[in-house]
Order: sequence, then C-alpha cells, then structure tokens
Amino acid sequence: MRVTIDRLGVQGDGLAQVDGVPLFVLGALPGETVEAVLTAPRGDGWAARTETVVADANPDRIAPICGLFGRCGGCSLHHLSDTAQAALKTDRIRRALQRQGFESVPMRPLAMSPPASRRRASFAARRTVKGVILGFHEAASATILPLEACPLLRPALVAALPPLRDALADILPAGGTVDLVMTESGAGLDVALIGLAAPTLPQRETLAALADRLDLARLAWALDATSPVESLAERRAPWLPLGGVRAIVPPGGFLQATAEGEAALLAGVRAALAGVPARAPIFDLFAGLGTFALPLAADGFRVTAVEGLADPLTALDRAARQAMLSVTTQQRDLERRPLLAAELAGAAAIVIDPPRAGAKAQSQELAASTVPVIAAVSCNPDSFARDAALLAEGGYRLDWVQPVDQFRWSPHVELVARFSR
Repeated sequence: MRVTIDRLGVQGDGLAQVDGVPLFVLGALPGETVEAVLTAPRGDGWAARTETVVADANPDRIAPICGLFGRCGGCSLHHLSDTAQAALKTDRIRRALQRQGFESVPMRPLAMSPPASRRRASFAARRTVKGVILGFHEAASATILPLEACPLLRPALVAALPPLRDALADILPAGGTVDLVMTESGAGLDVALIGLAAPTLPQRETLAALADRLDLARLAWALDATSPVESLAERRAPWLPLGGVRAIVPPGGFLQATAEGEAALLAGVRAALAGVPARAPIFDLFAGLGTFALPLAADGFRVTAVEGLADPLTALDRAARQAMLSVTTQQRDLERRPLLAAELAGAAAIVIDPPRAGAKAQSQELAASTVPVIAAVSCNPDSFARDAALLAEGGYRLDWVQPVDQFRWSPHVELVARFSR
C-alpha cells in the first residue's frame, strides 16, 4: 500500500489516511511517500509498518542505529535526527498547553539523555521448546524479540541478559512467562522478577546462586505487577546518590530512567526555586524516594516531603536523618486527600511531581493557596496542561517550561515548569 504521510502522531508514527481510514505508519516521516504494510487494527484505523520510502524522504531522516528498529516496541524514532526529535517533543508540550488556552509560553531548550544511559528497563521472558527468549516485546504484539544489544541501555543491563536467560530455563515451566525489571544502582544491579509464582526452595537456591554469580546487588520477585516485591537475595543494599546522600532503594522502588535525566529535572527545579530564600520552608509533593527533597534539603531548604507509599518515604526519612538534613516526612495519598490551601500557608515554594494522571485535586488546592512559587514536574504534557490551567485560573503565571527527554528515540517527554504569583 502506497501512502503519503501528513504528520507525526503522539506515538511517533506517521499519520496518513486512505479513503477516510486513518493509518499509523511506524518508520514513516512527514511528507514522505512510503510503501506500507498493514499490521493490526488500531482504534478506528490500522497500524502499519514502512517497507520502503518511495519518494520525498524527509530531510531529518537518519539511518537507524538499532537492528530491531521497525519491529521492537521500545523505540519508534530511531530514524529521526536528535534535532527533529527535540522539536517534536517541545511542540507536543506547546500544543498541549495551547489546547488549554496558553498561547505563548517561553520554552527552554530540551535536555536529552545520551545513548546507553538508560539505567532502568523492563524485559519480557518466555520459555519455549528451544529455550528461553528474553528481550523486548515486538510493537503491538505479545511476541518477544530476543535482545543481544541495545543502544539505549547501560552496558551492565545488556551484559546481564545472557546469564539471566540461562538461569530462567531452570525456573520457568514450559510456556511460562515472566517480566524482569532491571536497575543499575550504585551498589550494582537490582533485578526483580515480576509474574513469577512463589519460588520453591530449590528455585530460591538457584536464584541465590545466580545473584552470587552475577554479583547482583539484589534479586527479588513478585507474583504480579500489583503485588509486593519480596527480596530473594540481597547481597548489598541498592542505593542512589541523591543530593550527595545515599538513599536506599526499596524493592520495586521507583527512580528516574537515566541519571542525566534526573540531573536535568533537578536543575530545572532548582532554577524554578531561584530567589526563594535560603532556609525557607518548602513542600515536596509526591516526593517518592527523595529525588528532589534530599538535594533541596542539602541546598539548605527546610523540606516537608509528602508521599503516599510507605517504603520510599521510609527510605527518604532514613537518608535524611543519616545526613542530618532538615526533612520532615508525611505519608498521605494526595490523589484522595490533597493538602488543603490552609495547610500550605507559610510555604515559600512547592515542588510537585505527580504520576502520569497528574494532580487535579491537589492543583485545585494549590490554585487557592498563597504560595508564591511552584516548581511542577510532569511526565505527561496533557495532564500537566490541564493542571496548569487550574493554576492559571487561581492567579498563577506560567513563567517557563523546560522539556526533558529521558526516553530518546521514543515520543515520551517530561518537563519542569515554573509558576509564580
């Protein structure tokens, strides 16, 4: 099928129409005429894959550096230059804001993480009659593509895949599947097996021996993605350096995908708080492990860190106490029980980093507050723009936005923004 691409969609595929039916063409760029093959229904249209570019190759097209591009579901923009990726992602934020009535917002240059910087990734494994397949899912498919190399990942993650694959042959039943979440911490690799039935004693011994052989910091498991993560073998406590403080990562704990992306987000938050007096009281909402709370406390702020989950909050509190930082912790589900405007009285600034769904209820309370500065971090331009509109209705001014790209070669983008009144 020959089609001409109109523009790129939010998932990074080229958008076209045939007889009024939308096509989402992986590997195609705006203005190009391509031969495409339909792969699967998608919404009210079809997903497709580029076979060849017939005419009018986009000037920002580059040769993909990954041999799995076009099949792997992990990256959809390997064929697009870094400059064009930055423009695409910045424009995605700008268009989300325009839909909420923000016509002109200063945009800072996008900060992009380099190749081979992803320190956390999820993999899939399946045992077949020929052995264990370990890798990433094919795009829009349950098929697992064997992974031997990946230009996105830290080398330590890639190096651990072959021995992990071999070990899973002794753990998984025929046809069995499991997901692996691997993180490179300051103490070494932290590996969690998600979707694994309760290991038998012999399997636990096999896994403990694997942790020794690979020098893993920790090996853990969970029955499914919603179940608690239990440590099977912890040889060293995984940690991250946050503000010069070693914060212990609890099993299943969240951290930023790249160290460079984390640094860019923190730099944006610090820029947003420029001018806030030293030793001033601030709140860090959805604080997690302390990505912002610990460095800002090290900068001299008096931080109240609020988080709904107990494990990361306990780790944050322990790290702050060991470093003798001024951090007060509070466990609270901010999505169900947002901090009220009256509770924020006296705060010199707010840092807020909600999940992808955003923080509508909390933003409504912030809009009613008198806090002079808000540093907002987001991994979803659409929910951010919705919450930004609530703040603007309450009298806040959106001063600038800093795009951050921790997920190069994908359409995903994060940001830091400064609001003031």
